[in-house]
Amino acid sequence: MMDPLGIIIFIVILLFSVIFHEVAHGLVADRLGDPTARYAGRLTLNPIPHIDPLWSILLPGLMLYLSGGTFVFGAAKPVPVDFRNFRNLKQGMFLVAIAGPLTNLVLAALCALVYRFAPELSTIAKELLVTTSQLNIVLAVFNMLPVPPLDGSKVFASILGFFNREFIYKFFEFERFGFIFLVILITTGIAQSILIPPLIFLLTFFFGGIPPELFTQGYGV
Repeated sequence: MMDPLGIIIFIVILLFSVIFHEVAHGLVADRLGDPTARYAGRLTLNPIPHIDPLWSILLPGLMLYLSGGTFVFGAAKPVPVDFRNFRNLKQGMFLVAIAGPLTNLVLAALCALVYRFAPELSTIAKELLVTTSQLNIVLAVFNMLPVPPLDGSKVFASILGFFNREFIYKFFEFERFGFIFLVILITTGIAQSILIPPLIFLLTFFFGGIPPELFTQGYGV
């Protein structure tokens, strides 16, 4: 079971990771013709506009504590996106959806680069880098599951929309059931089983092997 300080550190890392994720969505949408997120003041790294008390603080803290640090999920408030403003609906939906997970992978890779090429770092600094990289990989992979309202569902819908545009609208009729699907995936352990193989692969790829700090840190997933 993790100590309270470890939980706080982990939640802070999680919070800023999901903020980068959401800002990426908003920035890409803005470049593609939808200024909704910019007008809402969401294209900022200031955490206050992004914090959702339930999804950003209470839920991840509770899950992290009850699972003994084996699994965590959290989110910032989704940035508002109006797909009707895109010049190309299918392309816009795909690019906006993929921007968040790709940003998390970039953050994970950057942490791994610092870890690998700055060997003089302290043990605590290395643990923080490993934790941040690990968490961002989990966020990227989990969000790519084709389950509404996760980003993967929008990527999946946009790809199928190239063959039949109407499928996009039919697909999102299931979005209201998304929370139920997520609860089932998490509580049954299916989510963890799906996440572990790509997590190990990407950690090995980014770090050149499994970093030993993964097994010694006090606030890892």
